Amino acid sequence: MTQTSASVTWLTQEAYDRLKAELEHLSGPGRAELAVKIEEARQEGDLKENAGYHAAKEEQGKQELRIRQLIGLLQDAKVGEAPADDGIVEPGMVVTVVFDGDQDDPTTFLLGSREDAVTDIEVYSPQSPLGKAINGKKAGYRATYALPNGKSMDVEVIKAKPYKG
Repeated sequence: MTQTSASVTWLTQEAYDRLKAELEHLSGPGRAELAVKIEEARQEGDLKENAGYHAAKEEQGKQELRIRQLIGLLQDAKVGEAPADDGIVEPGMVVTVVFDGDQDDPTTFLLGSREDAVTDIEVYSPQSPLGKAINGKKAGYRATYALPNGKSMDVEVIKAKPYKG
């Protein structure tokens, strides 16, 4: 799925193709559609009180930001295969853990990039404190990692399976 190391992001072929198609749409037809919207709103009169114009300009700003994000992501992307189903936690795996030994309340998430998950599954970065603590480990591994508030949290890996999108 995805693995970020320094400025390289690992993507599956499917995720790369989807992001590339999004970039092509936003930077081609998407820009043209917004330019028409802005021009139509501009024709409506006074720009200071023209909500349609301001909304279209705001949408344009968001679209340009997304285009820059996609260009940066795809420029540094390495396309690869999904990880092996070997139970080892790594980017592209759906991981189940328990915190502080609470076996009755397991947490499941994708270790990877939000760009790769097209479902509602929660995503944790391999660069996050939790991701760093469990990356490369197998079921039964226990670790303690620092939370953003300075406290520490115990975590145990229950299982890791490749993400199937």
